[in-house]
Amino acid sequence: MTDLTRRAFGATGLAAVATACAGVPASRGPGVVMKQVPPVIVDPGRVARVVVGLRPYRPTGFRVEREMLGEKAIIHNYGHGGGGITLSWGTAHLAVEEGWDPSVKDYAVMGAGIVGLSTAMLLLERGANVTIYAKALSPETTSNIAGGQWWPASVYQDSLVDDAYRAKHVAASRFAFQRFQLLTGPEYGVTWEVNYVLSDTAKPETPAPKGSPMHEFVVNEREYEPGELSFNAPFAKSFDTMMVDTPYYLRVLERDIRLRGGKIVVQSFDDVAQVAALPEAVVFNCTGLGAGVLFGDTGIMPARGQLVILQPQEEVDYNIITGSHAYMFGRRDGVVLGGTFQKGNWSLEPSAEDTAMILAENRALFLPRGAAA
Repeated sequence: MTDLTRRAFGATGLAAVATACAGVPASRGPGVVMKQVPPVIVDPGRVARVVVGLRPYRPTGFRVEREMLGEKAIIHNYGHGGGGITLSWGTAHLAVEEGWDPSVKDYAVMGAGIVGLSTAMLLLERGANVTIYAKALSPETTSNIAGGQWWPASVYQDSLVDDAYRAKHVAASRFAFQRFQLLTGPEYGVTWEVNYVLSDTAKPETPAPKGSPMHEFVVNEREYEPGELSFNAPFAKSFDTMMVDTPYYLRVLERDIRLRGGKIVVQSFDDVAQVAALPEAVVFNCTGLGAGVLFGDTGIMPARGQLVILQPQEEVDYNIITGSHAYMFGRRDGVVLGGTFQKGNWSLEPSAEDTAMILAENRALFLPRGAAA
């Protein structure tokens, strides 16, 4: 896989559908019955909110590594790009394995996003005393803005990683995939949903082709005949994966940490001297983008993501992935439309141009076959 962005899911060219609708899609073959999928009502009047978040992207992938700060062990766990929700339990497991010391009882976790909360929970499950130090708590974390589909997308640039990193990526994905399955249901807001991969070219790929180490996470893969689905795209595949209602999930996870005795302290860190002054001997650094300045990581950068949230549609219980910017997640708190992945862009201000693009590209998916956008 290359660069594991939404585009790397393999469906390509739907940007053309948004602007020119790619002409008239292929007609249905003999005996093909169109399945009417409940359409999303993509209308500016249904926009509930527009949100912007900065993903902590490292072209060389997430960092799980020990670094000594004097006598204090710093266990880094950051740089997940667009895969923070997905990989949270997996890299937390790798980090805890790296930093766990049976002779140490008290541990610190820096950051209260999804990675920090997951790391803290795994430490608590081992019987540790855990204090989370964070400058912001839910709902003010980047994790709250994440779309929440389970798949490790936009995490690294393929040409910059080696086989050792790829093995860690698969291991983290496997642990997280299994852990999230234990949390499915209304209590945590984790559900299985079908994901349609749409393309205006033949036979789009699902997230990982057969033969890829990541293919083990592609569940219930299916290919559709041209015209079999009611989307304004002639070719489609589908697979099943989990969807995380991130704002709700984060609240419940924070609740569980407090119930297990975890402490949360609101505190920011301006330099490593403040980290060194913490009373805990082992510190897990889950500060995301903040790790760049704090620990001198020049390889981390923001990848700006803008989402348009429409009013909820109960009947929309599926997701869409395309080869363009467009993607759609049917969450219970609203229909999530994406999106952007703008590397190096630090702006947190919503862009009217991006909003218009997101609405246009997603609206095109639900137009009548061959209709102009």
